[in-house]
Amino acid sequence: MNIRLYNARILSMKEGQDIFAGEIWVKNDRILYIGDGSDTDQIYQKSPNTCIVWDREIDCKGNLLMPGFKNAHTHSGMTLMRSYADDQPLADWLNQMIFPVEAKMNGEDIYHLSKLAILEYLTSGITAVFDMYLTPESIADAFDDMGMRCVQVGGVNDFSQSPELVEEMYLKLNKKYPLQSYVLGFHAEYTCQKGLLEQIAAFSHKYKAPVFTHLAETESEVAGCVERYGMTPVAFLDSIGMFDYGGGGYHCVHVTEEDIEIMKKRGMFAVTNPSSNLKLASGVAPVSNFLENGVKVAIGTDGPASNNCLDMFREMFLVTGLAKVKQKDAQAVDAFEVLKMATVNGALAMGLKEADILAQGKLADLIMIDLNQPNMQPIHNIPKNIVYSGSKQNVIMTMVNGKILYENGTFYVSDSPENIYRKAEQIKQRIIK
Repeated sequence: MNIRLYNARILSMKEGQDIFAGEIWVKNDRILYIGDGSDTDQIYQKSPNTCIVWDREIDCKGNLLMPGFKNAHTHSGMTLMRSYADDQPLADWLNQMIFPVEAKMNGEDIYHLSKLAILEYLTSGITAVFDMYLTPESIADAFDDMGMRCVQVGGVNDFSQSPELVEEMYLKLNKKYPLQSYVLGFHAEYTCQKGLLEQIAAFSHKYKAPVFTHLAETESEVAGCVERYGMTPVAFLDSIGMFDYGGGGYHCVHVTEEDIEIMKKRGMFAVTNPSSNLKLASGVAPVSNFLENGVKVAIGTDGPASNNCLDMFREMFLVTGLAKVKQKDAQAVDAFEVLKMATVNGALAMGLKEADILAQGKLADLIMIDLNQPNMQPIHNIPKNIVYSGSKQNVIMTMVNGKILYENGTFYVSDSPENIYRKAEQIKQRIIK
């Protein structure tokens, strides 16, 4: 499909490039042209026989085009438990409320529940997610059917999945669907025996591939690891070669200076999830310390059972707001740096190097932000406006792989919202009586 988006403000997120007035041409899944419109002849000069017939020409009316947000940590299928197990201590929440429900869920359930999450991602301007959950193949099917980009990460632990399944999915899902990929991973140090962890580390060395996991989320997690191995989770996992090829950790709330040094050395990403960590009283990640020490930070919502909202605007505000309070410094973690975490860094953490910025030849994963709303006026600094006053109501278009999946409140996906809501309710009635 050929789409021309014109009369736009464009925030490419390309290093050193400011917002400019111009247009973007999309041909199939790629950006064919991005610029101020004065040099479009170059497209025809390079391909003199090219004749572009536009399927759509969209007047952006001065609104903003930018890369879609990358939700760098979530559990989409947990939409079933949204607002079901709230206001509980983390251990009780997980062991008494969440695990018993998950034990009753099957792949078909997770397929439909993931589709519910996808609708919410699209309304939040999210064009790709880093998902960890129970049934990788049904998750891949759900995202592929909806036309949504997804990178899955292995969630093996002592109770579900297996190292063999992780390797099987790594080999299978990186080839099966164009919008789906799979990264090596495990649930967490505290849910895995040492032998299992060593198997995952061996896979990392076998395939020279990064590994991701929940990491240093709570004080008790860190204390337990120190008791078991005499080291923090970061140091212990590094000692068995888990991060020799990079990777990262979700949460990274309770890390030491030594941990941060290891993360920097291994080129690891810290994926912060502020809403979830606040709601479960886990703490506040040291985002400023990560940045000061050269550790790249990405942002995730975490799952809808612990957040409960799959909203990148709320996460962005909390990342900078909490950092300022933690450092007692109103200058800490600039808003543009947060926007970079939510777009460029998230893409790089997920291995989506073709979807990090808006540039010619890159994947057409982009969103349109409505600037003609009260919360965006008057216009002084658009990136800061997005982080400090933006909300989901400002997302008026979400494009993934060159296809518009959400526009002005309407979804253009393979299933109707009404049917998706109905299936989720049926699953709830069967499992949570």
